[in-house]
Amino acid sequence: MDSGSSSPPPPPAAQAEEAPSPPGDKLAVFWHEGMLAHDAGRGVFDSGRDPGFLDVLDQHPENADRVRNMVSILRRGPIAPFLSWHSGSPAHAAELQSFHSAEYIEELVQANAAGAKKLCEGTFLNPGSWGAALLAAGTTLSAMKHILDGHGNLSYALVRPPGHHAQPDRADGYCFLNNAGLAVQLARDSGRTKVAVIDIDVHYGNGTAEGFYRRDDVLTISLHMKHGTWGPSHPQSGSVDEIGEGKGLGYNLNIPLPNGSGDAGYEYAMNELVVPAIDKFQPQLLVFVVGQDSSAFDPNGRQCLTMDGYRKIGQIMRTMANRHCNGQILIVQEGGYHISYSAYCLHATIEGVLDLQAPLLDDPIAYYPEDEQYTMKVVDMIKNCWKESVPFLKDI
Repeated sequence: MDSGSSSPPPPPAAQAEEAPSPPGDKLAVFWHEGMLAHDAGRGVFDSGRDPGFLDVLDQHPENADRVRNMVSILRRGPIAPFLSWHSGSPAHAAELQSFHSAEYIEELVQANAAGAKKLCEGTFLNPGSWGAALLAAGTTLSAMKHILDGHGNLSYALVRPPGHHAQPDRADGYCFLNNAGLAVQLARDSGRTKVAVIDIDVHYGNGTAEGFYRRDDVLTISLHMKHGTWGPSHPQSGSVDEIGEGKGLGYNLNIPLPNGSGDAGYEYAMNELVVPAIDKFQPQLLVFVVGQDSSAFDPNGRQCLTMDGYRKIGQIMRTMANRHCNGQILIVQEGGYHISYSAYCLHATIEGVLDLQAPLLDDPIAYYPEDEQYTMKVVDMIKNCWKESVPFLKDI
């Protein structure tokens, strides 16, 4: 596996004959294999603890293998002709301080110098982690620059460690640096007056929300399972009443969905809540924060999305981008911990963003039943709440 910018090898002849023609505007994938160096260790699930009576300990769910499969399915799967590959590079300290405090960056530098540190529950900075985090941040910035510099409309930062839980002054939820937040700030600094973030990771994108919570130039929308807070590193609940403060009142929109919402429930939430909010906000750029931990088989979530659901969400994102942003979308990778199904769901998401006419891959796994009727009732309740509490959405 190389990290260069060369295109992936061509598909076999038979596959090339069956595949549709690539679009004029390919998706630019930004990747660097140095991000595989982050090793969060082993233990009971993500705790890092060895109880002493188990023969086999879990790899931490945020491990390199999950991303290796994402890279390989994009390089060798049927989506390959629709992609171009580009190498990422490490972020510089000055770039990090556009979102994070200098004191927090110094804390990470010192932790790296010490060799290893548990920053919070489930989040371990080990040898190799800091270099990988700098590459993830820099690779995401490179993916954003690709759009801002006019080289293409569609860009994907295939990065780890993830970032959307990292707040300006603390680590959280496997995350050290907020990759999406840094990219959003770069877009604002480059003249994009309004940027919208749509986060479909199964957990609340609390770090990104916190970074823009008091601003009205960035609309953050998070669809997540209803999980609440999980300790000192994650005080935010992700509830519908966390809507921003001061100038940012109304510009942080949370959509906490019932467990098992599934494809139909997510599609309903996108159409009834996300699309109207984006239509009102009218952003100049969309940042699509993706996590395949909302899938039916993920060990970290219970939302029952299948490939069809991810594909449909991607299509909705592309439609909104075409309507408001000249088709411009930055995709940023977050969670997704089922070693194989996460890769398949990523493939389907990109099929949707590329607005392909037919699926290129069949779903290899059956799905759990979903409770879309209950989810639709919850979405309707959230919509009424927004009408009452968010001024710019009073007439959606």
